Amino acid sequence: MTTRKTFRAFRTEETENGFISSVKEIELRDLNENEVLIKAEYSSLNYKDALSASGNKGVTRNYPHTAGIDVAGTIESSNSEKLNTGEKVIATSYDLGMNTDGGFAEYVIVPSDWVVKLPKNLSTKEAMAYGTAGLTAAICIQKITRTIKPEDGKIAISGATGGVGSLAISILSKLNYKLVAISGKESEYEYLHKLGANEILSRQEIEAFANKPLLKPLFIGAVDAVGGSILENIIKSTDANGVVSCCGNAASFNLSLTVFPFILRGVSLMGVDSQNYPMQERQKAWDLLAYEWKINQIADFCDEIKLEDLNEKIKLMLDGKLKRRVIVKL
Repeated sequence: MTTRKTFRAFRTEETENGFISSVKEIELRDLNENEVLIKAEYSSLNYKDALSASGNKGVTRNYPHTAGIDVAGTIESSNSEKLNTGEKVIATSYDLGMNTDGGFAEYVIVPSDWVVKLPKNLSTKEAMAYGTAGLTAAICIQKITRTIKPEDGKIAISGATGGVGSLAISILSKLNYKLVAISGKESEYEYLHKLGANEILSRQEIEAFANKPLLKPLFIGAVDAVGGSILENIIKSTDANGVVSCCGNAASFNLSLTVFPFILRGVSLMGVDSQNYPMQERQKAWDLLAYEWKINQIADFCDEIKLEDLNEKIKLMLDGKLKRRVIVKL
């Protein structure tokens, strides 16, 4: 009888007492066609992971399950002509960590179509310091910088202390854009200035803007990760031919607007779906993060933990008390 290889994974199980997550030893299955086996080096903690590890059936339908929508490591075995053993790679989004076992494990099996080759100027640790949040921020920034230059005006960043927001500030500051960070966390204003924000606008201020179809122009562009009334007022306050990229709904998925910002000012609202972003464009975004847009000492912005520490960080994230990005060393 052949003994199958086992590995450690942060496993969430449904029990009579609810959902419980712990580090388990599980068996490695065989590869299917066009799949690769990644020996994981790092993963990162995202809000979707926290939901999955808490038993949210809207994210993950079936348990037991291994969360983790990001992973970076080395291909140990390949059933694909696209990727070879020994190559350093990144896998993020698609169905990884949702209904397919994800990156909170020592080994991860994924379809080769989900895998990006790690740029040479980026380590696996740095890649996970960016993670899905960094990829999403990069896509948002690509949509803005195609037409908006630093001298054109101010860029608003909502959800500024979150993963997407904080990384967008760091990258756009490096590109010399003038930035207005929007945040409800007054205790984090100094942190936002250190990241590169030139001004801070409180969440309460922007939510209290007048309920008019158009408002005084304040911005030429924006990265919005929260939706709802904040996104509405950003759009209404965007100047002629401005670009607003939208990638989240933390505040609300509803949007109540007239068409006036779009037909009277020519504002463009650009949706961002990093989960299913085309692979060719995905590779370009990672190359920008590795070279032209690379944040110096990106890993210093993160807390590094082990699999055993995930439960504590997940609770902090769900309680809204997690201040820094978390990367998981595997």
